[in-house]
Amino acid sequence: MTKKVILSGMRPTGRLHIGHYVGALENWIKLQNEYQNYHLIADYHVLTTNLNSENIYRDSIEMLIDWLSAGLDPEKSPMFRQSQIKEHAELHLIFSMLITVSRLERNPTLKDQVRDLNIDALVYGHLGYPVLQAADILLYKGDKVPVGEDQVPHVEITRELARRFNNQYGEVFSEPEPLLTKFSRLVGLDGNAKMSKSLGNTILLSDDAEAVKSKLRKAVTDPQKLRKGDPGHPEVCLVFSYHKRFNPDEVPAIDADCRSGKLGCVDCKLKCASKISEFLEPILEKRKHYEANIETVKEILADGETRARRIAVATMQEVREKMKIG
Repeated sequence: MTKKVILSGMRPTGRLHIGHYVGALENWIKLQNEYQNYHLIADYHVLTTNLNSENIYRDSIEMLIDWLSAGLDPEKSPMFRQSQIKEHAELHLIFSMLITVSRLERNPTLKDQVRDLNIDALVYGHLGYPVLQAADILLYKGDKVPVGEDQVPHVEITRELARRFNNQYGEVFSEPEPLLTKFSRLVGLDGNAKMSKSLGNTILLSDDAEAVKSKLRKAVTDPQKLRKGDPGHPEVCLVFSYHKRFNPDEVPAIDADCRSGKLGCVDCKLKCASKISEFLEPILEKRKHYEANIETVKEILADGETRARRIAVATMQEVREKMKIG
């Protein structure tokens, strides 16, 4: 039985943090056994927020190393750079003729993006972001798109473009369905709802035990628990939320000891740092291997691009034949 196809990707911003793992990588690793996964290094998409392209290749390699170290299998899941498969840009151009500006302006995530990125002047790259995403997905005949509820509008635009192309030129694309996933989100070390390197509130997948301990030492906790002995409120403490993810077995005891005042914040942070480091240890070991064998990483990337290009070329040939321009 042929596996259903999924395409997932990330914009290359360098080394990843534990929020990336909890929010996406963990899910990708599970899905690669059930679906035919393709993993996109979205180095065109990243230009919407970073026009300094000189670091994009370096950041792509760093991110790829984290993907591999976390457990993505290059045999099961080809990994490749968007920019190296020229058919992404070609299909994006064709799709841009099949959708109106007013439709893109109605995309509810556009306003969120403008707000979050503090954009003064909207460029087409922001407006057309979901059009390029549609090309990314449909180029590989994607059947499912793993997304949270906030990204469903982007999938709907992809479905509309597939339908419009098929109606105009003939059947090529299926309409991919959202694979709704409840993505977990880790609060940043400073209490910000978003863990982000730009905010300096992350624990990286590449951080060693001392770095984790140092970072957690500065993490904000319950503002009403000033010293050991004071009763705490774990439900408002971000360190407790990390315990729930990385130290679930001890959560009941930590909850009780925090509330009673038996457990102080310093000791609580040390316990948490130890558990996070235990989680990161096998990832760090794999990272050391890949860092020492960088040519292997480049070969994995080249192989993924060859495999992805083979699919992309076949899809675009079919597109051109239907359009009678091939």
